[in-house]
Amino acid sequence: MWHSYLRTAVRNLWRRRASSGLNILGLTLGLTVFLLLAQYAHIEWSYDQYHKHRDELYRVTLDQYLNGELLHSSAENYPALGPALERDFPEVVRYTRLYNLGAKNNIAVTREDTPDKITFKHRKLLYASEDFLNMFSYPLIAGGYDALAEPFKMVISEEYAQKYFGNENPIGMQLRMQDDDFNNELCEVTAVVQVPENSHLKFDVLISYSTLFSRYNGSDRARERYDQSWDRKDMYTYVQLQPGSDPLDLETSLPGVVDQYMPDLAAQNRQEIMHVQPITDIHLHSDLNNEPEYNGNGRAVTFLSMIALFVLLLAYINYINLATARSVERANEVGVRKVLGARPAQLVRQFLFESFLVNLVAVLISVAAFLLLFPAFSQLTGILTEGDYWNYLIVLEPWFLLFLAGLVLMGTLFSGLYPAFVLSNFKPIRILGKSLQSDRQGVLLRKMLVVLQFSICIALIIGTLTVLRQMRFLQQQDLGFNASQIVVVEQPSMFSDFESRTNQIRVFKESLRKESQISDVMSTLVIPGQKVRWKSDVRRRGQSEDQAQIFNYNLVDEHFFDGFEMDMVAGRNFSPDIPSDRDTACVITESGAKVLGFDNPLDAVGQVLQSDNSSSIVIGVVNDYHQESLHSDVHPTIFFVHDYAEYYLMRIGTDQVSGGIAAIESNWNTHFPGSPFQYFFMDDHFNAQYENDLRFQKLFMVFAVLSIILACLGLFGLSAYTAQQRLREISIRKVLGARIDQVVLLLSKDFAFLILIGNLIAWPIIAWAMQRWLESFAVRTSLSIWVFIFSAGLVISIGALTVAYHAIRAALVNPSEILATE
Repeated sequence: MWHSYLRTAVRNLWRRRASSGLNILGLTLGLTVFLLLAQYAHIEWSYDQYHKHRDELYRVTLDQYLNGELLHSSAENYPALGPALERDFPEVVRYTRLYNLGAKNNIAVTREDTPDKITFKHRKLLYASEDFLNMFSYPLIAGGYDALAEPFKMVISEEYAQKYFGNENPIGMQLRMQDDDFNNELCEVTAVVQVPENSHLKFDVLISYSTLFSRYNGSDRARERYDQSWDRKDMYTYVQLQPGSDPLDLETSLPGVVDQYMPDLAAQNRQEIMHVQPITDIHLHSDLNNEPEYNGNGRAVTFLSMIALFVLLLAYINYINLATARSVERANEVGVRKVLGARPAQLVRQFLFESFLVNLVAVLISVAAFLLLFPAFSQLTGILTEGDYWNYLIVLEPWFLLFLAGLVLMGTLFSGLYPAFVLSNFKPIRILGKSLQSDRQGVLLRKMLVVLQFSICIALIIGTLTVLRQMRFLQQQDLGFNASQIVVVEQPSMFSDFESRTNQIRVFKESLRKESQISDVMSTLVIPGQKVRWKSDVRRRGQSEDQAQIFNYNLVDEHFFDGFEMDMVAGRNFSPDIPSDRDTACVITESGAKVLGFDNPLDAVGQVLQSDNSSSIVIGVVNDYHQESLHSDVHPTIFFVHDYAEYYLMRIGTDQVSGGIAAIESNWNTHFPGSPFQYFFMDDHFNAQYENDLRFQKLFMVFAVLSIILACLGLFGLSAYTAQQRLREISIRKVLGARIDQVVLLLSKDFAFLILIGNLIAWPIIAWAMQRWLESFAVRTSLSIWVFIFSAGLVISIGALTVAYHAIRAALVNPSEILATE
């Protein structure tokens, strides 16, 4: 019996191969897009899901307030917090502390037992307490889970084990860590781990936390600093709770911890609030200061997941539309089958089997297309690095295979039920008497589906254009500084003392100023594009502490403002010819002058400010600038001149890039032998903050175009069918004198009306959604009515052209060929 169904299904599909091919193409395109976007969302949602104890692991974050104003929202906390939580709260099973030295210092790690020492610069180096590997389920390649139990032990990633040791066994080997704080630690490799891409906490090197206690010559000061301090906020603190414990109970108890260990906060007009954050929420829902990685954007992932569902819905709308429309053509076949004794149940099974075959073929082709496109898609989105593609494939997950099977089943039912049950219940005499026409319910269903699919298309087009407008708007904004052609290097890590390094850096900068390819050389503690770690409480002399304002704090050299082409709107710049500038002078930004109560920036010049128990005189007011991306507002900043810096910046000519970089590298190797040379461009660094937004833009644009193609495929097939069904009417109208343009208008107006209704439905929904997205930017454009009008016009035009093609073909048919048998 099933043999018969299969043979008949293949024969029927081949007989109508044009419409069958269109159905399969539309479904395949929609399913492929859905699979790609589902893969993207799956990876984003999978962050930290691989940890065995993921439901019990939490990070304790910290909000600091001064005079009721938020000073910091930080992912880091105090060194003493972890031990206090384990000691005072029975629901805390254990804790781990992480000191993210790679984000704070410039670090070089060297293998010294080879003729050519192997040295790499590391940004992802952390000190981790001994329970880290027991709490987090990083796959262990070599070594044991107690690898961090003793001082001077090191865990390295699988990638860097290969770089340092090749095919040698790294266990027991030694690597030396040196940084720009003059720390020098020789550590033994005790474990190698794999660091998954979908981890919010990626690292190349872990050093045992107890190693820190040997600093300051092993004195009590090291214990106070790294184990007992409630002063410096620079540790990630993770806790593992008892299974079934409510993290909110712990969070509501944390104010008591603050009161117990920091009782003087109220007298200083300060407040500190700690929060308990599930580790599985960090990647998509956390954007705090001192995050270990650039996190994802949960709102963008939600938007793209909705697009995935909409595109899938579009594909099935097309298929259902065409299936219900074409079902009338098979009325005679149904009539003959029923006359020959076919039961309704057999006819239902035949229609459903054909629908199942189309759905199955489309799913199989789309999976193959997905596998071919996935590497390119990964590069477009940046979600995975090359070589890791196949470790995260959603189509290999058992639950997703069940989902695809369910999708085939649901697609079969929704696209096959209408023709199966409606046609199988018609009377043979009515069918064979040629009195069967498309029933009103079928026509109404198709119209509703056309409205729905074009509503989705219009919404996606409006969303895409709004995203493009916002990103172009951001690119056109004046950042307050000129970042183009600036090369940045970080300070060297291999020095034994501060004085010798300072002298060498001074010589390094002076030698660069002599290079013809380099026009500006400057230095700074913090570069634009970074969240500022240092804040300062600033007030005018004579004001009380509760009147202090929160300023970003930065150290720069005398060339910083000129090198960035910033404007001194009042007063003067720091000068190397005025020695007192290094002791008493400061420069503030325009917004800083304003929050301090100076209506005119010139009024601030010469005023004495108090900050962090010291006084300084304002010698200049510089223009406001964006320290961070335009997601954030401009923040008041205070600058001091100092030799200490973490970044050195050189502007090179547009036609001298390679020569300028070569000159910088040559001078670097001369003055800092052994320290790895690395550089980046300032504008690339700043624009990296928009990585998620640009990814969102690319995906939105690509899949909006694909959705239009899908909708047009459906409209193409449906308009072809409509034109075919109305050939007799068109022929009679032509005999009676109707022109071709009148025939085209006749067939087009119904579809144009449906598309217009789709516009009216889509507009308010997408306007609400895009307004919410725009609100994530401090500097943003507004929703434009012209975007909505243009989108409506574009879709109506595309739809009209699609329908007009078939209308013109139908209008050009010779009426005698159609009416000859009437």
